Amino acid sequence: MNNRIKTRLLTNEAIVAYTIIVLSLLIGFINPAFLEFSTVITLSRAMLITLIFAILEMVIIISGGIDVSFPAIACFSSYATLKLILHFQIDSILFFYIVAGVIGILFGLLNAFLIAKLDLPALIATLGVSSVANGATLAFLGTNEYSNIPEHIDSLSKSFLFSYQNSKGITFQMTSLILIPIVLLLVVFIFLRFTTFGRGIYAIGGDKNAARIAGFNIKKIQYTIYMAAGFLSAIGGVTYTILMRQGSPQNLMGAEMMVIAAVVVGGTRITGGHGTVIGTLLGVLLIALVQNNLIMVGVPVHFQTFVVGLIIVLGTGITSIRAKHIANSSKV
Repeated sequence: MNNRIKTRLLTNEAIVAYTIIVLSLLIGFINPAFLEFSTVITLSRAMLITLIFAILEMVIIISGGIDVSFPAIACFSSYATLKLILHFQIDSILFFYIVAGVIGILFGLLNAFLIAKLDLPALIATLGVSSVANGATLAFLGTNEYSNIPEHIDSLSKSFLFSYQNSKGITFQMTSLILIPIVLLLVVFIFLRFTTFGRGIYAIGGDKNAARIAGFNIKKIQYTIYMAAGFLSAIGGVTYTILMRQGSPQNLMGAEMMVIAAVVVGGTRITGGHGTVIGTLLGVLLIALVQNNLIMVGVPVHFQTFVVGLIIVLGTGITSIRAKHIANSSKV
């Protein structure tokens, strides 16, 4: 019983949680304004898009793959659909999400074909698709930025769940778009925890041959998760466009490394076979905490990059050491 409690207290998720608590207390001690409820609202907005991408990346990494194409897919699908909306004067939120989602699925299908059918390494395949999507955006769709979002679609950016006024009289509003990553977190948690397909994702990430012998259809799982990743990439792109109230062909490019870092820091093994929704949520929260609040304690912006890098190295190092320790313990 004591060993079980000790194990739970030293999981990756627990270590990340301890780090978040200590860092929050430190920032709050230096700047008491951080401990106000307004910080929850600010961090939620900062985490919103990253969480959507982190969820899809977590599932891919658990399966033993990796996806670096999601920012390019997000940009192409959202930007192309926005241009279509503006050209034909279509003011529909549902249309925006559905059309962009279909485009995302098609890119995901391309990723899956390269990885499952042609047996290309996931990094090479998704890197190639990223270049294709980004190049197509710039070559065929243009480089203009659009801020004239149709009124009905734009109204979603002004939809809030509640408002909070801090001690200085400043009002903070929780965007209703936060419901998107919350629902995704719940769905993916249930899917991975309680379904055979979810167990199959862990199985092929742990050992493909063993998963095949156990009866899992590896190609079917790969096609499904990469198509789902393409869909969620598009959802993230559209949500970002609505949240920021402008469309740009390059607004999310370069986000892949920070998202992958948050997922791995949260305890998802880069080699596959292990990862949790809670850990990913905590990893995203830790990265957002560092990126958005170190300036409150006087840390220069350029030094924050060093701190984030240090967290990534320590987080991945701890995950690797724990994985080896568990493996060695099981052999004894």
